[in-house]
Amino acid sequence: MEKIKVGIVGSAGYTGGELLRILIFHPQVEIVFANSASNAGNKLSDVHNDLFGDTDLTFSSDFHSNIDVLFLCVGHGDAKKFLDANPVDPSVKIIDLSQDYRLRANSAYQGKDFVYGLPELNKDKIKEAQYTANPGCFATNIQLALLPLASKGLLPEQIHVNATTGSTGAGQKPSATTHFSWRNNNLSAYKSFDHQHLQEISESLDQLQEGFLPEGEGSLLARAAEKINFIPQRGDFARGIFSAIYVDSDLSEDAAYELYDSYYANHPFTHVSKANIDLKQVVNTNKSIIHLEKHGNKLLILNATDNLLKGASGQAVQNMNLMFGLDEKEGLRLKSVGF
Repeated sequence: MEKIKVGIVGSAGYTGGELLRILIFHPQVEIVFANSASNAGNKLSDVHNDLFGDTDLTFSSDFHSNIDVLFLCVGHGDAKKFLDANPVDPSVKIIDLSQDYRLRANSAYQGKDFVYGLPELNKDKIKEAQYTANPGCFATNIQLALLPLASKGLLPEQIHVNATTGSTGAGQKPSATTHFSWRNNNLSAYKSFDHQHLQEISESLDQLQEGFLPEGEGSLLARAAEKINFIPQRGDFARGIFSAIYVDSDLSEDAAYELYDSYYANHPFTHVSKANIDLKQVVNTNKSIIHLEKHGNKLLILNATDNLLKGASGQAVQNMNLMFGLDEKEGLRLKSVGF
């Protein structure tokens, strides 16, 4: 088959860089442009210096629709602005890594809806999609921990989530809570009980377990927070998300493993481990590894993912593969750091 012609907008940031690292080695892809107005004319390796020796491609300020798929690796709120200012030919598929089109109420573009791009939830819909909204990093991790329970209507009234993310989750622009001297040897909580990813998490869980999302007059975020008690934390490491989630459950540990193994049997990047897990098993991969434990009537669910890969750019390529009828794993057979 002819190679998939790819354009990337926002290619100088963390998710754009991760996307480039994958796609320059993807056997079915030709990168037509890597858009970055501030870096136009510079080599990719001038910004992403780990690519030195791997590619001679340069950044471009150009944008056009002579491509098969457009990746939007821009900030939240900027994807919609970009598409409003730069209409894309309807034949071009779009994968948006921002949050602009993830929620049902905001999913429409050019007469079609963006499909929520979590393959473990919507694989068949993604295969047919013209536009895909890539999930958030925390949202991916937490949903993968809970989807099997939701699929059987087993989510209780209250879900308790403690999840820690690396500094790259905050993006490339420096801030008071990302610079080394503050982040190193430090730990802090933020956006407790009202993180924006609660909205997409609750919509997905409600898709499988009808009635999970409380009805009412309040905002989607407020209604989601009624059920999911989410404490996000900033870790003193660069990449990865590790979550510890517990729920009341009548399932035995063996029954829980049987449920999770069955749900993920046909999803090649999500694995269920009876041995305890750690973050380095998944860093630099598109994998998510889940571990289960039963403590009295509590089911503990641990999940580890790489926020920049399965939580962002790796999942975006996984979605591209599905949208173009490729092997889901193409270009994503990546090895973890190990130690």
